[in-house]
Amino acid sequence: MNVGSIMRTAHAFDASFIFTIDAQYQRIDGEKSDTSSALDHLPLHEFADLDDFRLPKDCDLVGIELVPGAADLPSFRHPARCAYVLGPERGSLSPQLTEKCNFVVKIPTKFCVNVGVAAAIVMYDRALNLGRYPARPVRAGGSTDPMPEHVFGDPVLRRASTAR
Repeated sequence: MNVGSIMRTAHAFDASFIFTIDAQYQRIDGEKSDTSSALDHLPLHEFADLDDFRLPKDCDLVGIELVPGAADLPSFRHPARCAYVLGPERGSLSPQLTEKCNFVVKIPTKFCVNVGVAAAIVMYDRALNLGRYPARPVRAGGSTDPMPEHVFGDPVLRRASTAR
């Protein structure tokens, strides 16, 4: 059910793909919570083990784990191109998988939350972090003012350098 929930959330947040490593996932179980049929819309990459695991070129791996030394999610700048990996519900990312991560980030909670909830929090934080949203107001409440339209500057022309 958690995997299906994560897939549905990834679909809702317009993820590019989903992956699993050595997953004990049954599609029929995931479909109970994945009511958007995410796998009809997103590629699923299934890796048998860590040796089989691959990401696209220039795609950072971000581990989500409640461990000392991990960056706090509210202070983390999400990479433009990355994939997030979360540990199993009753476990942690293996040391070998953690070693492959470019970044390890933690959700600052007293204890671990459900893996589906953790994935949703991270995807929501990414949307806030990289999206174009107006600054939050100083007082309680929300702004109804839209962001100003983006204004493109003049083109930048680069001339070929001349030989010295």
